[in-house]
Amino acid sequence: MSLLVLIVLFTAFGGILSVLAASLFLLLSESSQEKLLPHGISFATGALLTGAFCGLIPHAFAEVAVKDIPSVSATILLGILLFFVLEKLLVWRHCHSHACEAHGEESHTHHGGAQHVSTRPHTAGVFIILGDSIHNFVDGVLIAAAFLTDVQLGIVTSLAVAAHEIPQEVGDFAILLHSGYTKAKALLYNVLSSLATVVGGLLGWLSLGDLHGILPYFLSLAASSFIYIAVADLIPTLHQKTDLKTSLQQIGFILAGVALIWIMQDIAHRFEA
Repeated sequence: MSLLVLIVLFTAFGGILSVLAASLFLLLSESSQEKLLPHGISFATGALLTGAFCGLIPHAFAEVAVKDIPSVSATILLGILLFFVLEKLLVWRHCHSHACEAHGEESHTHHGGAQHVSTRPHTAGVFIILGDSIHNFVDGVLIAAAFLTDVQLGIVTSLAVAAHEIPQEVGDFAILLHSGYTKAKALLYNVLSSLATVVGGLLGWLSLGDLHGILPYFLSLAASSFIYIAVADLIPTLHQKTDLKTSLQQIGFILAGVALIWIMQDIAHRFEA
């Protein structure tokens, strides 16, 4: 199977799967959502960190000479700073926290333990769609860079992206609904936004195919993205509850995320061999 076909399939699979999973998740009762979403966030944390430290970064280092490793490391650092700035400018904040100030118009209140979002109609929704489309486009470029480096790495990177997109899409879907969008329009806009991943993958394949010298730096940016999302967005949410039972559950699901990516790396390696 050609690299182009693999890139299109895996970029489309991750984006559409996350949107469909989010839409099905919102059909559950609020109490069920509150129980399941933290587990998804924990799972995504383990998947992202494993994808970054056990997949992307080792491959980035392996693709350059020893003398260039410091510059690849610096790219990881600069990438984390870049994603911080982009999050500030483009309102990328995933709505996992109880006080999601990055969307400006939103406020969260709690009644009987349930979380509600109130926004001015459509304003927050427009920012969500714009920010998510840009985020998905960048994910597509980075997935393409991973596939161009190694098929195994591309598969693992796609799975890690899908793991963190599901909790994000749940938050985005909820904001669109509370911003005045119907369920049909919210689903449509989320699907269209997810297709930006395919566009990014195609552009990455076209522009990076003959530029293998810069692929390690794109892998470094992908690792920066994974680390930033896990550390800046997901882990702070997990710290909101500190009781022993919840903490043990969080550790268990983080380890499950680690195990998934680790196992998929092994399967993909055998498949490629």
